[in-house]
Amino acid sequence: MGDRVSIIMPVRNTAKYLNATLDSILAQSYENWELICIDNLSEDESFQILKDYAKKDDRIKVYQNTNSDLISALQLAYSKSSGAYITRMDSDDLMTPNRLQLMVEVLAKETIPTVVSGLVNYFSDEGELGGGFLRYEKWLNNLSEHEANFSEVYKECVIPSPCWMVTRNVFEQSGAFNSEIYPEDYDLCFRFYEQGLRVKTVKETMVHWRDYSTRNSRTDPNYADQLFFDLKLKYFFKLDHNSAQRLIVWGAGRKGKLLVKKIQQFRPEINLVWVTDNEKKVGKDIYDLKLMLPETISDKDQVIVAVSNEEEQEQIREVLLKKKSPTYFFC
Repeated sequence: MGDRVSIIMPVRNTAKYLNATLDSILAQSYENWELICIDNLSEDESFQILKDYAKKDDRIKVYQNTNSDLISALQLAYSKSSGAYITRMDSDDLMTPNRLQLMVEVLAKETIPTVVSGLVNYFSDEGELGGGFLRYEKWLNNLSEHEANFSEVYKECVIPSPCWMVTRNVFEQSGAFNSEIYPEDYDLCFRFYEQGLRVKTVKETMVHWRDYSTRNSRTDPNYADQLFFDLKLKYFFKLDHNSAQRLIVWGAGRKGKLLVKKIQQFRPEINLVWVTDNEKKVGKDIYDLKLMLPETISDKDQVIVAVSNEEEQEQIREVLLKKKSPTYFFC
């Protein structure tokens, strides 16, 4: 039968999608699982739906949180879990039928600490997906295909929250859900990176990821841009910053300005260099820094790129590969 998988699933006001999510879990080819559901004080029929499903299948365990905080729900769910394998599911997404089976098969063969993921498919029942979601899906799946997720860990969350699995031991070593930091999925991703986990990917779609206008990641202030920058800088200075090298920021648009300002707040002692290829901005003083041309960069520098335009990003990547400068994309 195989070892048990604990599926952690917080739920809040997703009654519209919850039946389909639960049905996709019940349809799993791998049957030794437990689903730990935490209702976060839903104001719709979510809690009742969960209780109805729990009556039909004793693998589904339902609890109600005392507040609507997502992290506390994750912590509560994990405290109730017993599986050898840990995974998370969002209450508005869909598992493909072999997701658990294929992920367990990968982990069961691994002898070193590993996080297994898979390909994702974004969809919406409110019309066409925006270009940003399609680009994110393509970028994320390309990284996963090559098992190179952590190579661009500072760009976006490279381990999708409803599409990972680890052993309980590895999860504990990574801090489990003990962190209080938002965005919680990205923080966990960084902790997997910090532990040096190897990424293995099931080269099939493992989850259908639903987008809609009221999704938590769109509306909750815990997922605002500035918090992503705070998180990225926290882990960059902890894990990858080399104080023996100059630190350079490339980009003087909105993201570049936000990044420079935050670096000055985080590490005011750093002699930061700011570059741009926008000739109209070269030589200007912003935040007490004079903007310079990229020609100043050498292989003795660390470079953080904060440029939104994807074509520009690729051009910058080519330039920095020639310069052999350690590069981190924060965009």
